Amino acid sequence: MISESVAVAPPQPRSPKAWYKQLWVQVLVAMAVGVILGHFYPTAGQLMQPLGDGFIKLIRMLIAPIVFCTVVLGIAKMGDMSKVGRVAIKALIYFEVMTTVALAIAMVIVNLWHPGAGMNVNTASLDAGSVKMYVDQTKSHGTVNFLLDIIPNAMVGAFAEGNVLQVLLISVILGSTLVAIGKRAKPVIDLLDIGSEMLFRAVAIVMYAAPIGAFGAIAFTVGRYGAGALASLGNLLACFYFVCFVFVFFVLGPMCKLFGFSLFQLIRYLREELLICLATTSSEAVLPRMLIKMENLGCKASVVGLVIPTGYSFNLDGTCLYLASVALFLAQATNTPLDIYQQLLLLGVLLLTSKGAAGVAGAAFVVLAATLSTVGSIPVTSVALILGIHRLLAEGMVPTNLLGNAVATIVISKWEGALDKPRLDAVLAERTPAPLPAGAH
Repeated sequence: MISESVAVAPPQPRSPKAWYKQLWVQVLVAMAVGVILGHFYPTAGQLMQPLGDGFIKLIRMLIAPIVFCTVVLGIAKMGDMSKVGRVAIKALIYFEVMTTVALAIAMVIVNLWHPGAGMNVNTASLDAGSVKMYVDQTKSHGTVNFLLDIIPNAMVGAFAEGNVLQVLLISVILGSTLVAIGKRAKPVIDLLDIGSEMLFRAVAIVMYAAPIGAFGAIAFTVGRYGAGALASLGNLLACFYFVCFVFVFFVLGPMCKLFGFSLFQLIRYLREELLICLATTSSEAVLPRMLIKMENLGCKASVVGLVIPTGYSFNLDGTCLYLASVALFLAQATNTPLDIYQQLLLLGVLLLTSKGAAGVAGAAFVVLAATLSTVGSIPVTSVALILGIHRLLAEGMVPTNLLGNAVATIVISKWEGALDKPRLDAVLAERTPAPLPAGAH
């Protein structure tokens, strides 16, 4: 068996960067400029969309090979398939519990808040054509199809399409094979080590464009949706942001305290990633950096490599909050009565359909349409109501997804005995400057 080596060097003193050279400052400034442009010159703001889309595409092209190298190396260096299975089972149990809690919280708050009450929307007056594309996609959405889609038609196809779950399946199979081969697999592992470092250095280069991407994405959002969307559906937005706030600070917060670390310190540590998520409304844009930063916190690479990619499909807390909140809002807005049993049925369906959402904002809308189609009681065409503010709702959804997966990685690492607690405390408290792994600066 191949024993796991230390993936991250211990913290060493280094001189701090000047404040204006820090990525989170640059992203924050870029977002502020984007808001100003989008507000005062909305047409020009909308023209900035390619900058945000281009940045996300640059990151996405690196995600599949990074996940592959990370997972294969993690399993190969773990050297014990029973440990791999144990981590996977613990992760799935944790994911299911947290997403169930998220759905329940959203349903309770929306039932008390009633953001859609009094709207009296006639679904016949809605533009069904505007959501036809999303409704059509629901025909291929279902539990069986979702499970079958995890298996790629060809190994190369999984990488070409950038399907994280397919790449994860391939990685687990090949990583397990390297464990079975034993010492003779060392040259392949060394090659993957070099490839992994090369990819993370490539991420470091791409991240120089993060402020430009953040500027383009936020300028487009403000220019395209602006104050009009806030005025028309502001009650739903306020309700949903409150739901996210409650989940983050009254569910994730106590969870962090129970496992011995501070949520506020974690938020400060992940401030750059959270800002990028806010600007781009895509958690995929920071997936490679999350792998780096969670390992840097003291979580073993083998656990990080399994939990983070899996969590991007199975632990989308923010997406669950979105699905439950918006589904009940649409029922209220269209005067569709839902008794307690129908709401419990909706919760059960959401537990399944939410697992098919990827870590991108657009996928949640398709899953919402699929859920309404499956339940049948809420008109599917009613999703046209929130089409205009979906991206604004994603401003709360995506950062919640990110924090949920960060907390999950630390919790499962400690649960598995794969967490360097002194390092976690030192990095979060910023008592000792901790360098990122090679290529991540």
